[in-house]
Amino acid sequence: MTRFVRLYRHLRSETGGLALVEFALGAPLVLLAGGWCTELSYYGLCQLNISQYALSLADNASRVGQVASNGVSTLRETDLNDVLQATKVQGDGLDLTTNGRIILSSLENVTQDYDNAPTQRIHWQRCIGLKQGDGYDSSYGGPTSKKTAGTAAPAGYVAGTDDQYAGVAAPTGMGDAGAKVVAPKDSGVMFVEINYEYQPIFGSMYMKPTRIHYIASFMVRDNRDFERISNPNPTATASTCDLYSPGPVTLNKF
Repeated sequence: MTRFVRLYRHLRSETGGLALVEFALGAPLVLLAGGWCTELSYYGLCQLNISQYALSLADNASRVGQVASNGVSTLRETDLNDVLQATKVQGDGLDLTTNGRIILSSLENVTQDYDNAPTQRIHWQRCIGLKQGDGYDSSYGGPTSKKTAGTAAPAGYVAGTDDQYAGVAAPTGMGDAGAKVVAPKDSGVMFVEINYEYQPIFGSMYMKPTRIHYIASFMVRDNRDFERISNPNPTATASTCDLYSPGPVTLNKF
């Protein structure tokens, strides 16, 4: 009995392994806290990046086009494919178009041949990205805006509820509640939506996959012809919103 008492007293006064015990007890807590901070920081960085991608696309789309000798800029399908491809390349590190959806809309307030007065509408939409369904397809203009919207309307066409050529009426503009934008008279706005399913670093340990949503808009910066999107030879495959692909099919060869 005396031997056990002496052993107990010896162990009680022993401090040689104290640091190891403290490390064993504290390391899991430090790792958990560090992992959470890393996950939260990465999530914030993803938010920032996607916001910048949306702004960059809206900015690029607002100034792209082929300028004629009369100073009028014509927007081509290949131009739209190029700016969409640029956004895809920017977001490759996040697999943006694999885990998300990018929608570019032209909100216009102009008088078309089939209008009697300036009418604000979403004339056309172009999209890339594999994600689909609620929360990923456009919140405006229908889930897969008609392929012919924005192309040349035939003679005698009368715009109505059919968005086949004219697009979708948007009298109150576009945007989230409290952040709507409208197009100035006789001009337009390039409006971008990006919806992305965040991919956590540590799986579902700290966060579940969640949707990141950002919008951005820029006024058209040149004297653009809003009648239609042209598609001269060699023609490009339009990135219409009925397609779900990781990027444009046809890029500018020039």
